[in-house]
Amino acid sequence: MGNCVYRITSNVSRAALMFGIVLLLAGAAFGAPAVKLSPSSGPPTTNLSVSGSGLTPNAAVDIYFDSVDMALAVTDSTGAFSGIGLQVPASDLPGTHWVTVISRNTGLAAQHSFLVRTNWPEFGFTPRNKRSNPYENLLNRTDVGSIDLDWSFVTGGAVESSPAVANGMLYIGSDDGKVYALNATTGAKKWSFVTGGAVQSSPAVAGGVVYVGSASGKVYALNATTGAKVWSFVTGGAVQSSPAVANGMVYVGSDDGSVYALNATTGAKLWSFATPAPSAEVQSSPAVFNGAVYFGSDDGNIYALDATTGVMLWSIGTGGEVQSSPAILNGMLYIGSDDGNLYVVEATPGYVVWTYSTERELQGSPALANQLVYFGDNDGTILTVSTNTTELAWTVEYGHDTEVTSPAVANGVVYVGSSTGYVSALDATTGAGLWSFPTGGAVQSSPVVANGVVYIGSDDGRVYAFDLVGGTLARGRPPVLRPNPAALQPDYSLKFSKPAVAVVKSDD
Repeated sequence: MGNCVYRITSNVSRAALMFGIVLLLAGAAFGAPAVKLSPSSGPPTTNLSVSGSGLTPNAAVDIYFDSVDMALAVTDSTGAFSGIGLQVPASDLPGTHWVTVISRNTGLAAQHSFLVRTNWPEFGFTPRNKRSNPYENLLNRTDVGSIDLDWSFVTGGAVESSPAVANGMLYIGSDDGKVYALNATTGAKKWSFVTGGAVQSSPAVAGGVVYVGSASGKVYALNATTGAKVWSFVTGGAVQSSPAVANGMVYVGSDDGSVYALNATTGAKLWSFATPAPSAEVQSSPAVFNGAVYFGSDDGNIYALDATTGVMLWSIGTGGEVQSSPAILNGMLYIGSDDGNLYVVEATPGYVVWTYSTERELQGSPALANQLVYFGDNDGTILTVSTNTTELAWTVEYGHDTEVTSPAVANGVVYVGSSTGYVSALDATTGAGLWSFPTGGAVQSSPVVANGVVYIGSDDGRVYAFDLVGGTLARGRPPVLRPNPAALQPDYSLKFSKPAVAVVKSDD
């Protein structure tokens, strides 16, 4: 889409006409009106930097997001301004929106599209592994009961991998040994890549590259657009751990008992750390925070390593294998153990603050949102406790001998799959059931939620997408119309804005 240029006209006097001719000459000298955004896509609450050129020199310029006048800039002698900050409204739904700049006294105008879109780019949403989407604003506890199957895609094996959603694409592995890239809106396959072993690892997407592990013992980096192999790295065992990508490095565990740090661009090994028991698998997916990498091991320990060097900072023993992946909030680490305890650890310097006992194995990974910890045990129970105390908020029983997946939380709703084959939605405050859907097999894949769509895999070999109407971005609601600059009303109470640096808000 990009820039669109307007000139607003009306009946003019001879003097105004002469002034217009001067403006046309200025436009020829300085170029046509244009607006530039950085970034040009992102989730609600993204902070934008807006720059313009070819506008009226030394004049006030209103900057609109859709139809709302949000900022006032002033151009220089060439008709340009730069670096004016504005924030995408938190309520703006996924889809194309418009930034319009208008010279207040002459009506010279230009527009640029902005795509509101939420990515869920890796297993834990971010390297902190909180498994919660703070930007979801379409599905909520009121309307989630109306979602239904939009599309499903058939692979050649059970789908235990969890999806990654980025830039309009969904990436997921299958036990058929392939990584699949699907159109997130339609489910159409764009490409698949054969790894040589079952892919139970969940992909991570960063910088146009998909990172994923395979039972072949390799970590792969694939071009996100084409599926072409960028590099592969051989470990000493199957890779069930899901990669975390941070600061140009890929962190991943292996069944050889080690954690590896790889250069994200080249795949070169930067360091590896072998746990003391080499037969103890590292299925836990690492979390990265404040210069350290955290993970659990089948040797029963929780580890913290220096993210740059791999030097061990501390380890804490539990009474069982630790396959759960850590989640981090406010410097606190939350992780389950097969000894039946949820451990809450001060990440620095590394000591147990408190534990919550369930007396049942905790292999799934917690989700953190609303000052609560959401997690499931291996006997069919979803539990929710306060992040600050051992106070139990609610539990939901799915039945004995039922396994539940790592939950996902978005906009007041908890999503979870179970070995009974169902994917369900629960009220995040009360645990009340809001929606469920039976797949054709046990669900070991953990759900993700992005752009008003719930995605999950099943042991029936399918990837599923659920939303309110079907094809949310295309058919679920009318698109935001490109505003007519002549109809936009300036806010005369605005003060001139100073240039600001645009950054995307953290999920914390």
